[in-house]
Amino acid sequence: MTEAKIASPSWTFLTNHAHVLLCLAKNPSERMRDIAVEVGITERAVQHIIVKLEADGYLEHIRDGRRNVYKVFTSKHLRHSIEKHRKVNDLIQLIKK
Repeated sequence: MTEAKIASPSWTFLTNHAHVLLCLAKNPSERMRDIAVEVGITERAVQHIIVKLEADGYLEHIRDGRRNVYKVFTSKHLRHSIEKHRKVNDLIQLIKK
């Protein structure tokens, strides 16, 4: 008997940027390769997202040997006008529950 494969949804409520940020909030030293698998995007896409998140002040990385450890700035406000009254921490707490 084989396992039934669950199809990926054609769309989700959160962006890949949010997914990457949530992964790093959960595990600050997670490798890009592992984030890519978890989010369902390429490593290169993860790299681009991290660069953008860092440039806009949502993340910073600290080198720890051969790895990066990421600090998520949870007090930053979300970007879209609909949710800009909320902070990154609000999103993390909502999804973490």
